[in-house]
Amino acid sequence: MTDLEYLPSPSERSRNQVAEYEASGGARANTLPGTDMPVVIVTMRGVKSGKLRKVPLMRVEHDGAYLAVASKGGAPKHPEWYHNLVADPWAMVQDGPTPIETRARILTGDERAEWWDRAVAAYPPYADYQEKTDREIPVFLLEPVE
Repeated sequence: MTDLEYLPSPSERSRNQVAEYEASGGARANTLPGTDMPVVIVTMRGVKSGKLRKVPLMRVEHDGAYLAVASKGGAPKHPEWYHNLVADPWAMVQDGPTPIETRARILTGDERAEWWDRAVAAYPPYADYQEKTDREIPVFLLEPVE
């Protein structure tokens, strides 16, 4: 999958953060801009383009698995990357210098509630985002492939 062409984000902020993060092996551009809250870079296959897409997401990690919270700041629609992971659960998570291969799955029920609490602990605005929107914010668990 990593032999696919990379299509940078249309968002200049995301594009620049990904480039700086990767160029430094995660030593720079590793927080949400203007904060000390850590991010990871998630790489996935674009459902429309078929190319690699990369997005910085808040770092929510537990026992080697990561959470991808499709909040889009509480907007009424899911972020574009949500559709990528629904179509193809393969993803790479870079948390520092070395990316790891993962499989994504949407969480439900008690498992979602447990991870949602971790997400809000890592990034408290997620609770406000959920209040802003009528949709339940989807959360994907990105589990390492062994």
